[in-house]
Amino acid sequence: MGYEETGRDLSAEPSSGIPASVLENVFDDPAHGEPGRDRFAVHLVWESLLLVGLVALGYLLWQENPAALRGDGLRSLLLDAVVLGLLTLAAGLSLRTAAVNLAIGPVLVAAALHMAEQGDRGAAAAVGPAVAVAALGGLALALAVVVLHVPGWAATLAGAAGVIVYVEQRSAPVLPQGDYDPGGNALPLFIGFAAVAVLGGFFGSVRAVRRVVGRFRPVVDPARRRGVVAAVVTSGAIVVSTVLAALAGLLTASRGTGPVAPTAGLDWTVLAVGVALLAGTSAYGRRGGVLGPLLAICLVTVAVEYVRARGWTVSRWAVGGAVLGVGLVVTRLVETFGRPASGAAAEPGRTGDRRSGAGWSAPAADPVGEWPPAVPTQSPESPVDPWSDPRWETGSRHREAGPRHWDAGDR
Repeated sequence: MGYEETGRDLSAEPSSGIPASVLENVFDDPAHGEPGRDRFAVHLVWESLLLVGLVALGYLLWQENPAALRGDGLRSLLLDAVVLGLLTLAAGLSLRTAAVNLAIGPVLVAAALHMAEQGDRGAAAAVGPAVAVAALGGLALALAVVVLHVPGWAATLAGAAGVIVYVEQRSAPVLPQGDYDPGGNALPLFIGFAAVAVLGGFFGSVRAVRRVVGRFRPVVDPARRRGVVAAVVTSGAIVVSTVLAALAGLLTASRGTGPVAPTAGLDWTVLAVGVALLAGTSAYGRRGGVLGPLLAICLVTVAVEYVRARGWTVSRWAVGGAVLGVGLVVTRLVETFGRPASGAAAEPGRTGDRRSGAGWSAPAADPVGEWPPAVPTQSPESPVDPWSDPRWETGSRHREAGPRHWDAGDR
């Protein structure tokens, strides 16, 4: 099959003759999502808007309260960003695996109460048991999600209820007993968190990683099991997200800004999930940006500080609900403009239905006309012998007008 038949420039294709677009997607499994590379233009545009918003709010905060951006005010602001950042990374990681962990808020409060009560034993002695219990609790939630194959939000919401029961055993706020002050390490903590957030975003932008991380995302039937790889990846994400939430709680209590109140903590969950969606992470799983998490966390932190500087009183529920509403709109944009490009114009040489496995293109054959009938059609008025029809003769089709005479030459 040459160039004249296919209409393609074979010199631009591999030596095997297979189009480059086909080779690029040859390892994509249509059962695990749309084949092709996700488009990142929507993330670049949205992250640019987040950056513009952050600069504008930072300028407004500087005009309203310059002390918030220097000295102790800046250190406190950085710690606020780290606490919200750890919780947002927990929410974003579980969202990317399509099994959002709604227990992260109650886990933060429970870890903060534990740190406040056991801080006098030393930071290391208090942190170790809290992280271990969080990892075991996250593992229990992960097993419930992947073994029963139930939605992550349902299983983790049940886990959140169990953690809230533990929190409600306290009838009054707990005053932190430890003497560790993370304020002196505010800048290193923020730099470390920012590095993890950015590197995680770059790592998650790799096409193979995105497909593995988002494999738990439903494709056809949400109740259909997604395989061992999806179960292992989702379990790890739930465990890590629970541990990150516990670390955020330990840091909250270590700051010593006041007593730790035994609240349900679901307002923290709403805020963290909202910021993760605002960052460009899809509520359906798999898709997300690179710098979006860091920019969204800084934007919300500066916005809350600006509200305080103006003397306004806004609850965490209000901030979380507003951010979550905007984040849902961002999810729709990400899913609309971030999915792989489809159509022959976007991926030449790739046609057919992905579900049926038809991915190889070939030039269409010319239409075939009607085949002559095996037996000549007879007229009911004047039937004829079908074997006398000239189409069955092996010799010349010329028939003489008169009767045919046999002679020796015919033999």
